[in-house]
Amino acid sequence: MSAPALVTAGSVVLDCPDPKALADFYAALLGWAPPELIYDDTWARLVNPAGGMVLEFQPAPDYQPPTWPDPTRPQMFHLDLRVLDLAAAAEHAVAVGATPLDLSDSYPAFQVYADPVGHPFCLCAC
Repeated sequence: MSAPALVTAGSVVLDCPDPKALADFYAALLGWAPPELIYDDTWARLVNPAGGMVLEFQPAPDYQPPTWPDPTRPQMFHLDLRVLDLAAAAEHAVAVGATPLDLSDSYPAFQVYADPVGHPFCLCAC
């Protein structure tokens, strides 16, 4: 039996102009409960109902979105979200406010989108 990990992943925090609005988008996209507002309602947290990493959203009043694939402001990171049905997940993502970024046929198992403030994320049927 191995010892407990010294360090474990707790959350991913995204900068954004309106934490609640972006958390609401991800809650709708992922089918999770509405966000918990903390720190005087300036920070939003989404808890994964299956356990695992939490998504958090912090205010960044001067937020500027990535310009991927243009390297002027690189994406810095992105979320890979696993899906069972890529076509249905893509339709759902757009319906809740995502913008397609790359729907090329180069990678048939995933597609790239941006959330409402420009963070890239991939829908992965891999």
